[in-house]
Amino acid sequence: MAMSMAGNGSTRGGRRGRRKRDNAPMSEINVTPMVDVMLVLLIVFMVAAPLLTVGVPIDLPETQAQSLEAPSNPITLTVTSDGAVFIGEDAVSLEDVVTRLGGLVEDPGAQRIYLRGDAQADYGAVMRVMGTLSGAGFSQIGLITDQESQGQ
Repeated sequence: MAMSMAGNGSTRGGRRGRRKRDNAPMSEINVTPMVDVMLVLLIVFMVAAPLLTVGVPIDLPETQAQSLEAPSNPITLTVTSDGAVFIGEDAVSLEDVVTRLGGLVEDPGAQRIYLRGDAQADYGAVMRVMGTLSGAGFSQIGLITDQESQGQ
């Protein structure tokens, strides 16, 4: 008799108990796929960040001047070696520089404008752009150069 009771008790409770536990919702969150995606995004952004600077390729002159802190969204004008003027990556004529900047800037006197001039650019072309900006009320104009090498 003792044997039949042990047999009945194990079959009745064992099967039903397991089924209920198998269908129970899982209360753990698997974060491994999220961590994998975040690491891939981190690597992509680390590689792409240096490429997000102004896209007009020029050869900047080198100076010994110390670098300044740049604002988060600077407005950058570029003068190429052939005298072409760019706002960011968009080519503009010298006459349209002020009107294009007027749409980007609320207060010309308070906004800093960064001017990049190619090392082979005509000095007069860079000065014409600076004169146009100054005449339009942009008083904070910064010139961008590369840091001079220690060997020179």
